Amino acid sequence: MGIRNYLIGGVSGAGKTTVCNELQRRGYHAIHGDRELAYQGDPETGTPTDGFKPEHHIWHVDKVKALVDNQDEAVTFFCGGLRNYPKFIDLFDGVFVLEVDLETSLRRIDERVALDPTDWGGRPEEREISARLHQTKEGVPKNGIIIDATAPIAHVVDEILRQIEANERQRQ
Repeated sequence: MGIRNYLIGGVSGAGKTTVCNELQRRGYHAIHGDRELAYQGDPETGTPTDGFKPEHHIWHVDKVKALVDNQDEAVTFFCGGLRNYPKFIDLFDGVFVLEVDLETSLRRIDERVALDPTDWGGRPEEREISARLHQTKEGVPKNGIIIDATAPIAHVVDEILRQIEANERQRQ
């Protein structure tokens, strides 16, 4: 069996970064897509854009493809938010969507901004955009496995791993 690749997405404040950190702590190869793959660009063409707009938060398609093609790791998790996932979603063996209620999402954003005032969600207009995106689910894969991300982080990661294991058993 070759490398397995999984996308972990969700709205802002859903816990994508925290899940990524926990997967890494457990020894899994997990990529912080928002830090390592993201840039501001047109979701259709990939052409870089100026300024920041949530709808232009995309990942480098070639970098994603190269990481997927790399057979050095048994499993790789790609964690983060992005708008151009349709460009490479078919490369993943599974997609997980972390889901939280709006109150939890905004509380987590507030906690993050308290540590770094420049982080996304610190300005009123960013908070409004986060609330809108939470409601519309824009930029979140539609056919992913929903994971209740309001649970403690260990439980969230355990559930993702359990789902992968169950899926593997079904494939055999």
